[in-house]
Amino acid sequence: MSEAPHVLIVEARYYDDIADELAKGAITALEGAGATFDRLEVPGAFELPGAIRMNIKAMELVGGRKRYDGYVALGCVIRGETSHYDYVCGECARGLMDLTLDYSIAIGFGVLTVENREQAWARASMEQLDKGGTVAKAALRMIEIKQEFGYFPR
Repeated sequence: MSEAPHVLIVEARYYDDIADELAKGAITALEGAGATFDRLEVPGAFELPGAIRMNIKAMELVGGRKRYDGYVALGCVIRGETSHYDYVCGECARGLMDLTLDYSIAIGFGVLTVENREQAWARASMEQLDKGGTVAKAALRMIEIKQEFGYFPR
């Protein structure tokens, strides 16, 4: 592919401050690689797979009005007092993996699943683990793999 990769960053905004830091890392990594991107906000991690699937369906129905080479899914789920955490984490991860396998799309999985805010910040912070940047690079690598296999409808 001669064009720069075009990526959709889908951000779960339940924890705005953490989402901002994850997005900052992802944007820095994408810009550093020369990729272009758009951003889409969703309420929480549970909605990430649905939003990406809606984009895939729109590409099928409309014929490519907004085409993306890959996706970066960002969010944070912090364990609370109920089992809700388990359902959100499991269904979000399963939904994103199903999309990856069913549609052969490149997704960087940047949903933090943590016990508390301190763990979330350690993972989100660009000065620490920079998971936003790490998963953006993972998405870019998966885009490259698709190119290596010669699979790139655009």
